[in-house]
Amino acid sequence: MSETLSPNQKAIQRLKKNKPALFGLGLIALSIVVAILGYSIAPDDTPNTNNQLTTIALKNPGFKVKILKLPKSNAVNERGFLSKMIFGSDAKHNFLPINSFDIVGDSLIVEKYAGENPETGALLKGRREAFSTSIFKENTEGVTKNISGRTFYLGTDNFGRDTLSRLILGVRVSLMVGLIAVIISLSIGILMGAMGGYFGGKIDDVIMLVMNTIWSIPTILLVFAIVLAFGRGIGIIFLAVGLTMWVDVARLVRGQVMSLKEMNFVEAAQSMGFGTGRILMRHILPNILGPVMVVAASNFATAILIESGLSYLGFGIQPPTPSWGTMLNENYGYAIGGKPFLALIPALAIMLMVLAFNLVGNGFRDALDVKSKD
Repeated sequence: MSETLSPNQKAIQRLKKNKPALFGLGLIALSIVVAILGYSIAPDDTPNTNNQLTTIALKNPGFKVKILKLPKSNAVNERGFLSKMIFGSDAKHNFLPINSFDIVGDSLIVEKYAGENPETGALLKGRREAFSTSIFKENTEGVTKNISGRTFYLGTDNFGRDTLSRLILGVRVSLMVGLIAVIISLSIGILMGAMGGYFGGKIDDVIMLVMNTIWSIPTILLVFAIVLAFGRGIGIIFLAVGLTMWVDVARLVRGQVMSLKEMNFVEAAQSMGFGTGRILMRHILPNILGPVMVVAASNFATAILIESGLSYLGFGIQPPTPSWGTMLNENYGYAIGGKPFLALIPALAIMLMVLAFNLVGNGFRDALDVKSKD
């Protein structure tokens, strides 16, 4: 039965049997869904998930507190579902953590949250404050609708921001950096490698000189140079990471093209008068897609690591934009101060994402190996 299957179908079958690769694909698929939904599933849907509640900073995962929503004096522009999903929405209320509340006449009296006793865990007594129920534009019975319990499932950072929300939005940055970096590296690498491998001669010598020059510069130093020269904008980060990874693609493509251009089917296409562009696009490049997919998956993982490293060092994505590397930069000092989860959570996210792409890359390599047994 397997003899009747095409090489692509056999490769898909081999990939389906590779459990680590399927785990990686599942993790990547889940990350893509989370990145697309973004603000629509984040507990904090304000732009950049930057709603700071300083009185509940550095709380452990699972922390629960009552929140009083106080209407803002200025009107907030409403956004549609799609716009909110992409950009978030401005908060309509000011949020005040409280211990308890009581309604006396036309006044809402609350006891502000002031922390817990480190030994017993009991709530400390906070300052009491009164608000007129008229600011809620509701009758006295309806005021309680503005008070609700909230659980911070991954705790809060040093600014009192919801860690889970920032982790969710950080997926977008990592996937966008990886995607754009891979597109740039594939575009440049395939073009340079195909030209050098197919034409040879002086063209190949010049391309190899450029490749070896770029190859000799440490990746992180080259990224630093690009960022320092053009700024720290998010677009520059995408460009810098992409421009440092095309050499691997070019080397692979060059070697594959040099081998394939001597094959009979390429010579037949040349004898039929087909142009160079057609031969490369229709006859050579389709036959090297497998190795290119493997190196693309590897580059995706590398791009995520580079972006995280840059953000950790302060040269990458700038606050308050949520990035896993930025989260590490802001919170690594608390790892030895009794709050290790602040650094472990983004570090674990980076590790899982990089692992997923490496597993998928290995799965592609094994699935596309024609010598492997079905």
